[in-house]
Amino acid sequence: MTVGVTGATGNVGSRVVRLLAQAGERPRVLVRDPGRLPPDLAGAADVERGDLRDAAFVTSAVAGLDALLWVTPEDMTAADPLAEMAAVVANGAAAVRAGRVRRVVVISSVGAERRHGAGFIDGLARAEEEFAATGADVTILRNGYYFTNLLGNLEELREGRLTTTMPADRPLPWVDPRDVGEVAAARLLASGWSGTVVQAVHGPADLTWADVAGIIAAGTGTKVSLDVVTDEVMAAGLRQAGLPEPVIAGLVGMTAGTRDDFAPEQPRTAVTTTPTTLAEWVAGTLVPMLRG
Repeated sequence: MTVGVTGATGNVGSRVVRLLAQAGERPRVLVRDPGRLPPDLAGAADVERGDLRDAAFVTSAVAGLDALLWVTPEDMTAADPLAEMAAVVANGAAAVRAGRVRRVVVISSVGAERRHGAGFIDGLARAEEEFAATGADVTILRNGYYFTNLLGNLEELREGRLTTTMPADRPLPWVDPRDVGEVAAARLLASGWSGTVVQAVHGPADLTWADVAGIIAAGTGTKVSLDVVTDEVMAAGLRQAGLPEPVIAGLVGMTAGTRDDFAPEQPRTAVTTTPTTLAEWVAGTLVPMLRG
């Protein structure tokens, strides 16, 4: 089997590449910068160097694949990040059709079922629709909130603060992206599914932001105060950090669109639950980075 992987330098994609190599496959990775691949994986994969915004590159790199992991990139420097996500997705879907790729695993997010009104998640919803229309067998992984998103809060966590626009007592699924990679690899290697399948990856437990602040405090041995702010306050802070307005809208919209009456379409089950706890991730990843 020949399996292609986009996003191979990220948390999900790199985990998939490693697991495919350990399963005896030699994946084909589509990357802009091969130097960002983990050094021990570079020799275990065939590298196609190029940009997913280049339709000709994507078509060439995907040709001959049996299966493809699709991770839609978000470019925070683009003038219109959502439009760029849509263009990249169109390139991927066209390449799947041209190459007659038999199966695709698409990385998405809870909230994509809304289709519109959830910031950058709307770009993942577009990916769900485009790949489902290719005629390939498609598994859509709707993932919970990544533990690694907390790395964007490193500076304030060093000051004992954690900021969100989500109500402190609103539970939502949280997941380690490495566990998402394990589910994705299993789907790519499995042969017993067909059609379009939507599968959630919810992590081990639904957590409120108050829970998260408490888990981080326990893992770091320091007090962490949770600050719930409005969308306007969050947008102002991002603006002060120099982010352009389309990026601010995309970031703020992700929480705004999954906040009030939203509940994930897929319920928590044994299939959607993965093992790594936030406490384990805090101990193994967050604490070393806070102290580094």
